[in-house]
Amino acid sequence: MKEYKLFIGGEWVPSIAGVIDDNIDPATGKVFARVHQAGLDDLEKAVAAAHLASKDWGNTLANQREAILIKAADVLAARIPEIAEVLRYESGSTFGKSMFEASFCVNLLRSAAGECRRIFGETMPSDSPGLFSMSVRRPLGVIAGIAPYNFPFLLAFKKVAMALASGNAFVLKPSCHTPVAGLMIAEVMEAAGLPKGVLNVVPGPGGKLGDALISDPRIKMVTFTGSTEVGRIIGQAAAKHFKKCTLEMGGKSPMIVLKDADIAYAVDAACFGVFLHQGQVCMVNSRLIIEEPVFDAFCRAFSAKVKTLKMGDPHHPHTVIGPLINQAQCAVVQKHVDDAVAKGASLLNGGKSEGAFYEATVLAGVTRDMVVYRDETFGPLVSIIRAKDSEEALEIANDSNYGLSAAVITNDLQKAMDLSLRLESGAVHLNNCTIYDEPHVPFGGVKESGMGREGGRWSMEEMTEIKWITIQMGQRHFPF
Repeated sequence: MKEYKLFIGGEWVPSIAGVIDDNIDPATGKVFARVHQAGLDDLEKAVAAAHLASKDWGNTLANQREAILIKAADVLAARIPEIAEVLRYESGSTFGKSMFEASFCVNLLRSAAGECRRIFGETMPSDSPGLFSMSVRRPLGVIAGIAPYNFPFLLAFKKVAMALASGNAFVLKPSCHTPVAGLMIAEVMEAAGLPKGVLNVVPGPGGKLGDALISDPRIKMVTFTGSTEVGRIIGQAAAKHFKKCTLEMGGKSPMIVLKDADIAYAVDAACFGVFLHQGQVCMVNSRLIIEEPVFDAFCRAFSAKVKTLKMGDPHHPHTVIGPLINQAQCAVVQKHVDDAVAKGASLLNGGKSEGAFYEATVLAGVTRDMVVYRDETFGPLVSIIRAKDSEEALEIANDSNYGLSAAVITNDLQKAMDLSLRLESGAVHLNNCTIYDEPHVPFGGVKESGMGREGGRWSMEEMTEIKWITIQMGQRHFPF
């Protein structure tokens, strides 16, 4: 069984307190690996190493940072099967999801490499004679990232890659459920020749380490992906310390299916959009809002499709539904199902669990008084809601505290564009499901789904500080 140490200052080191935790495979309940746990003393070493390294890294040439990130992409491309296997053991990722997650990060690194040369300032006209006015962008220094367990490699690497591209050093706190994924990021970057101290990875207890990262004056920004509950705490703490932060949090994403839609296509899109990774994705279309004329036909076809989804061993190539991160999450799903059924919802599929596995579950006739209507489930559970027309569908879609992603299935271009502009969501995908991302797009939500954007030049803007510089040519006339 492999034992993983902390990555601090470019070295693999044991935790100072000697605390080592078991890393559990959610599919079997067996120990997959053993991981050293950082304490406050370890974190101090990591932040100090990053702070020291940031001084040189922030002044490296764009082509030097670019070369390291391109090399990292090549290193990662050669290790995709190995990393995907770790994701299957550590997070219960199915074969297809794990291969996608590892492969996505190759393009992510190449995209980040390209951004190294696109950190732009600008010149501005001045109202004063002889004054040359311009802006430049400079790295912040040290950024801390707190990553989730659902896409532990991709979502952590997105933060790391863009921070490094913009000239910042980084301290990564992976999820306590998936620490190995974060440590494999360190392995890739070390093999690519990243200077010592620029990246530090410290698995450990979230509350204690998170509080210390946010309050440390050497940390200039915190970037977080996770629940809205935790994100709200982080945002409040960051504001207290006048610290920049980006928050990518929960979702209750709607998919609207209008009466002119191709029902078979809509079923396929909706099924993928809610059951990928057992529904443990912030942007799953967990609310299917179906226009009344096609409601019954959609329910029948969708229920039939869900019955074909294979649940079981995540290592099997045909498995669609693997385990949730632990049995406690199954209890959350069950609570939502029981409440909805007690209040009149129809259970079309599923509704049972075994160990950490929960069946793909479909509820029809979901109404506003049900917990599942508003609360994020983060499991393989979808609600089908009837709407009399497109306007009511829009009203239902926007009746949420969340606003991360949305989708509309229709062949009516005018309605599609009208709805896309009025949906309260950080992203709207027309004739697609709500799950979609690319490395260079502005990803993020509105309302309680988050603040700030990640990806491409939007990450560069979040992770740098803009500075105004003027040059007086000749001599300025002063009034006294």
